Amino acid sequence: MTLTRDKKKDIAEKFQMHEGDTGSAMVQVALMTERINALTEHFKTHKGDHHSRQGLLKLVGKRRKLLNYLKARDAKKYIEIIDKLNLRK
Repeated sequence: MTLTRDKKKDIAEKFQMHEGDTGSAMVQVALMTERINALTEHFKTHKGDHHSRQGLLKLVGKRRKLLNYLKARDAKKYIEIIDKLNLRK
């Protein structure tokens, strides 16, 4: 369920703003989206896992806050990441 080091590195390389960038809002949103997608698949088979569902909801809230921050700071990057990750606005 957790992301492997290689998977995180690949995602960071796709969305980084400069070499070695691992903490920008775009990279964080991409990593959170990957975790959210993995948890969503987990819930298809484990419907009663309510503790993990609570963690999923917190993760979605954090991602929404980061997206709002990105939208306020740089609308072009916000639109770009929404399109790349196929997220709703």
